[in-house]
Amino acid sequence: MKIEIKNREMDVIFVHTCIDNTIKNTIEIAVKNKVNLRGANLTVADLTGVNFTGVNLEGADFGWADLTGVNFAGVNLKGANFGWSNLTGANLIGANLEGANFGGANLTGTNLTGTNLTGADLKGANLTGANLTGANLTGADFRWANLKGADLEVANLKGANFGGANLKGAIFGWTNLRWANLKGADLKGSDLKGVDFVGADFD
Repeated sequence: MKIEIKNREMDVIFVHTCIDNTIKNTIEIAVKNKVNLRGANLTVADLTGVNFTGVNLEGADFGWADLTGVNFAGVNLKGANFGWSNLTGANLIGANLEGANFGGANLTGTNLTGTNLTGADLKGANLTGANLTGANLTGADFRWANLKGADLEVANLKGANFGGANLKGAIFGWTNLRWANLKGADLKGSDLKGVDFVGADFD
């Protein structure tokens, strides 16, 4: 079976043919061969457990995809779309996610340690128990997101928007929350030790 991987402009960027071929198999072959997957259209794809390390995925579209347990550690995902995708248990340590869209995505238990999420859109995302230690979240939009029990220690949250977010039991130890919007956010039981709240808006 022949499967073509196209980018958002519908240009073919990789082709693989084999018996009983799948999109997942095709992507794994592309990754193995270090194919540049910049802007790849992978919407609704089942990519569970795929190891994407070493591949360029800037601007890729993973909307509604199943990305359970995938490995994006250190990958360039600047401007990628993860809207309504399932990233449960995924590894995104050190990934570049600047300006990425995670609206409505499931990031339960995801490891986002040290990631660059500057200006990322996480509205309505489920980040229950996610690890965001040391992440750069400057200007990120977390409105209505669920961050129950998430770990945001020493993260940079300057100017982030947490309006209406569930922050119950979240760990904010020594984070930078300068000029952040916390209107309507639920902070019950959260750890706010050493947090910098200069200019933060609670009203």
